Amino acid sequence: MSTKRRQYSSQFKAKVALAAVANEQTLAELAKRFDIHPTMISSWKRELLEGAADIFDKGKKGKPPTDVQVGELYRQIGQLKVENDFLARKLGS
Repeated sequence: MSTKRRQYSSQFKAKVALAAVANEQTLAELAKRFDIHPTMISSWKRELLEGAADIFDKGKKGKPPTDVQVGELYRQIGQLKVENDFLARKLGS
């Protein structure tokens, strides 16, 4: 007899963790309401509180450059290299 572990979606975990953070019900009441073990609620609540700061850091890291931006940067690098080589030759003579 093999028992399969239940998988929970991240939306469900967030909903349960937010309910635990609100402290409107005890862990036992939440466990009964959502039909899960209180230990799981505690761990999801801890994960939510530990990861909350990361939500606000994402905006500061910036977006990765698009292909158009990368192409423009390569074009500028090429132009600067040509200008640098030209000036180096002029200074050398």
